[in-house]
Amino acid sequence: MKVAIFGASGATGRLLIRRSLDSGYEVTALLRKPDAFPMRDRVHAIQGSAFELAPVRETIEGADVVFSALGANSLKKEDVLERAVPQIISAMQQTATQAQPVRRLIVLGSAGALPDSLDKQPAWRRWIVQNIVYNTFLKWPVASQISQWSNVSHSNLDWTMVMPPMLTNTPAHGHYRIDGDALPRNGSRISREDVADFMMQQITSPQWIRKGVYISW
Repeated sequence: MKVAIFGASGATGRLLIRRSLDSGYEVTALLRKPDAFPMRDRVHAIQGSAFELAPVRETIEGADVVFSALGANSLKKEDVLERAVPQIISAMQQTATQAQPVRRLIVLGSAGALPDSLDKQPAWRRWIVQNIVYNTFLKWPVASQISQWSNVSHSNLDWTMVMPPMLTNTPAHGHYRIDGDALPRNGSRISREDVADFMMQQITSPQWIRKGVYISW
């Protein structure tokens, strides 16, 4: 199994790499600074930016599955997903005529990506999040996630978008709730460890292909 990972240097990306390596998979990761990456001796590192098509194409070449754990590093307007996700999709689509096209894409999204994300939450929480939180400090991250959802869901790839609420760096619980319609009621956080485990399960599961899935404790 050959795995390509974008966002490899981030907290969730590193977890995906460790789990892929532990599973015996061959990992290729796109990195801006490969020499500074702690697992550089265990992965095939491609130096470059996810905003540039050439290194993105090199990263996915020959992959069986592509992971994206990309995201903004701050609450400012960074346009990381707006710029990188179309490059990943384009590079994957360009393999369509190859003997083994690269079609499987598993993406880390956010519970704020869709208008009905909070339909199962109490009314007071929906109002606060939609009218205050999303219009103030989470304005730009949410806009980026909406863009990512639009680009991925309109592609012809075999995609899955995993959409958690706030991510924590706490140990995994090993159990969590999943829902294909909206964030589970009162779901507010989940560990990156649990999210990474669920994303890894999607490599061999067809259940959520061409779908978004919410996950929370």
